[in-house]
Amino acid sequence: MTGNALPKDPYNVIITGVGGQGNVLASRILANMLVRKGYAVTIGETFGASQRGGSVMSHLRVSRQGSWSPQIPKGKADVVVALEPTEAVRVLADYGNPDIMIVSNTRPVHSVGVIAGDLEYPPLEQTKKKAEELSARAWFIDATDEALKLGHPILGNVIMLGALAGMSPLPLDMEDFKAVMLTSLSADKLDINVRAFTLGRELVSH
Repeated sequence: MTGNALPKDPYNVIITGVGGQGNVLASRILANMLVRKGYAVTIGETFGASQRGGSVMSHLRVSRQGSWSPQIPKGKADVVVALEPTEAVRVLADYGNPDIMIVSNTRPVHSVGVIAGDLEYPPLEQTKKKAEELSARAWFIDATDEALKLGHPILGNVIMLGALAGMSPLPLDMEDFKAVMLTSLSADKLDINVRAFTLGRELVSH
């Protein structure tokens, strides 16, 4: 355990996206990294029609004091990590407040309604403007595009975790990331994940 103090306790993180983007895996990696630092982390997950590309949202409540209710109260999130841009705005509308920070992937995932032509997907610039209005600070990064350059789109969620490490006060360091990843993947896949995590941190440093 380290002496890392949180800016508030509990510190509330939401990871949001749609089914198939690795939302749940990202929340488990993040939670395990923080547990290694000695925090109690409670995870609450809500699933829409995840098998059909519906919304998936994970609530993580990080505390030195102990376990909290798994559901973050409305308006009480501190950081939002959005794997899909319109999910960012949807979550901010319910859980945002003037101090919240957000980092969002720019790559859209179209719902069945959009694909069928029944719904219209908003332009990215409109989504960015709304997210900026609803937050203290917002980062939009091309996580999926960068993951494809690294060889696989699934690395997008690791890039987003790296971005969270770069823009939030949470003590997310490389030593813990490597240790957690080695519990679930072979050593030969560690290097590419380390590169993805490092890249995410760099993308929010400008």
